[in-house]
Amino acid sequence: MSGQTESEVKPSVVLRITPIDADATLELRQSVLWPSLSIADVLLAEDGNGLHFGAFVPHHGKPIAVISLFDEPLPEQHLVRCGNDSPSQTKAARFRKFACDLMHQNQGIGTHLLQHAVEAARSKLGASIIWCDARTSSSAWYKKRGMIEFGDPFYKGDVQYIRMKMSLDADTCKTSAYNAI
Repeated sequence: MSGQTESEVKPSVVLRITPIDADATLELRQSVLWPSLSIADVLLAEDGNGLHFGAFVPHHGKPIAVISLFDEPLPEQHLVRCGNDSPSQTKAARFRKFACDLMHQNQGIGTHLLQHAVEAARSKLGASIIWCDARTSSSAWYKKRGMIEFGDPFYKGDVQYIRMKMSLDADTCKTSAYNAI
């Protein structure tokens, strides 16, 4: 099946990552990220323009982790310049609404799903940078996977966030140039 990958997360568990419809992400988005909101409140206006992926384990019909990927530039104040390149030549992808079922966390599933999204950002969207708005409570997890913080912390409701990014294409610019913003 196109766009699908399988990997071993635990010695006995096979993880299948496959494209899914935005609607298939909503239940996990709501239950993991915003349990006090309705499912309608976690729907994004841009969901129709995104790539959505779900992680599945055998004998479980619903995804146990989801991520949504969008062709979206870095925020204006954090555009990257390399030599004579204009900022518009640096293509970025943003992932949003990354959620893993609480019963399946700390098993490597999120790491595999993020790696899949990184590869999709590079191969399908042509991005050389991937970024997100990360909850500060999760920023250490993202740092372990190669992302760095940029910008100032901010709030969405009562939850504090920090922007994080990672270079996907060392040929466009030295990785340190991306990370020095």
